[in-house]
Amino acid sequence: MFESAQLLHEVDKATYQREQARLRVDLLNAQYDLKLNGRFPVLILIAGVEGAGKGETVDLLNEWMDPRHIQTSAFGAPSDEEAERPAHWRFWRALPPKGKIGIFFGAWHSLPIVQRVLGQIDEGAFAHATGEVQRLEQMLCDEGVLLLKYWFHLSKEQQRKRLKALEKDPDTRWRVTDTEWAYFKLYEPFVEVCEPFLRQTSTAQAPWIVVPAADPHYRALAVGRHLLAALRERLDTPPAAPAPDATPPLPVPADRVNVLTALELDQPLERPAYERALKKWQGRLNLAARDPRFQNLSVVAVFEGNDGAGKGGAIRRVTRALDARRYANIAVAAPTEEERAQPYLWRFWRHLPRHGRFAFFDRSWYGRVLVERVEGFCTEADWMRAYGEICDFEQALVRHRVVLIKFWLAISKDEQLRRFKLREQVEFKRFKITDEDWRNRERWDAYESAVCDMVERTSTTAAPWTLVEANNKYHARIKVLATICRAVEQALAGDGERKPRGKAARKSKDTPKGKPRDKPKDKR
Repeated sequence: MFESAQLLHEVDKATYQREQARLRVDLLNAQYDLKLNGRFPVLILIAGVEGAGKGETVDLLNEWMDPRHIQTSAFGAPSDEEAERPAHWRFWRALPPKGKIGIFFGAWHSLPIVQRVLGQIDEGAFAHATGEVQRLEQMLCDEGVLLLKYWFHLSKEQQRKRLKALEKDPDTRWRVTDTEWAYFKLYEPFVEVCEPFLRQTSTAQAPWIVVPAADPHYRALAVGRHLLAALRERLDTPPAAPAPDATPPLPVPADRVNVLTALELDQPLERPAYERALKKWQGRLNLAARDPRFQNLSVVAVFEGNDGAGKGGAIRRVTRALDARRYANIAVAAPTEEERAQPYLWRFWRHLPRHGRFAFFDRSWYGRVLVERVEGFCTEADWMRAYGEICDFEQALVRHRVVLIKFWLAISKDEQLRRFKLREQVEFKRFKITDEDWRNRERWDAYESAVCDMVERTSTTAAPWTLVEANNKYHARIKVLATICRAVEQALAGDGERKPRGKAARKSKDTPKGKPRDKPKDKR
């Protein structure tokens, strides 16, 4: 893969001056067409061997185009803030919005490559990291990102000469440190690791472009020409036809059990027992959150459910047990203009908490496979692929010592109607009921089918769903609070690693003694 790049490719100065003058005009025009078009973002990854001119190329692109519409990000060792989140968090934060160009100087591929060369991870871990890279880049392309990946390459002798020349010049001496020479000594292991990695992560939608980097004139023109061609091809291609207004449901197996109708929604719990249980579980959660070991963990709790099921009330009973400085409530509604300019999961990645903190999502990333699916706000292809993307996202959280807990609060259609009417009558509850809530009731069956698909496809051993019988608000609040408390305590006891909690937690273990438990009707 690198044989051709190691040959000397040269462009004389006169040719370079002539061609770069025209190239920068064309690139600037394409950049402004991109800004006016606003249909997609451009993400440029800059990678390759040390001393191959990566930094000079980044500087040149910012010089040739309008730097006000270019977001350049360089990724070195993670900061303390970055290290307390999943590894890809810092890349998601830096993604360019539609209409702009982002340049990543180093990206998600850098750390696993270095770790493998230095022997810090084995072949299996590296293969897993490679698969993560493949899925992330596929997701970005599916979301409309124009992903361009440039690998700057030198032969070992070319690299030695380049480093020597930089070191000799007083103006560039600062660019060559002990790190560059240490990597030079590992040239062969780096090539041995990088060549198959590039082959495996080079796809039709996002191929690696290997740039011969020995001659700076050739290197600059090669990147500029390819960038211009890719921009013009995407800009000059007419947009795809709009998505249909609605999408068909997934085919349902004839023998599938409906996980919602299998629940016993009316769970008895009287107010005196509720208040005793509330104090008990709030106290235990407060103690767990103040445990010194909790500083190595974080908690993400997802609340989904029928309209009027009591998600907000359940969240409030949990947060009353916590220091307000240690948690954030994220209410998810229709995406803003800023959020629509980014890949779908962007607005959730940016709210992930640091270690020692909680984040409570009132609605979440599951909107794509629920409301967006049922209401036809996205294509069938979009919500179908979202199941896999969501599972990848959640696996990344769990691997980074995030205690992830997902609740579906279920109520009956009759109970929902009763609560809606009550909200209309009580002055301080009127804000909770809207025309949209009434309209959603008309699609009860469609939402029920979508929920069953969601539980089936995204309830995993690492991140199972907990189904909450919520006709009785007291029971629902205690079950939610106790489930969170047990999960945190289990994570503390297991040094941050949670034991599997089953495909989907459906039995209630949190009802006070003497009260009946859920009937385990669903045996799947």
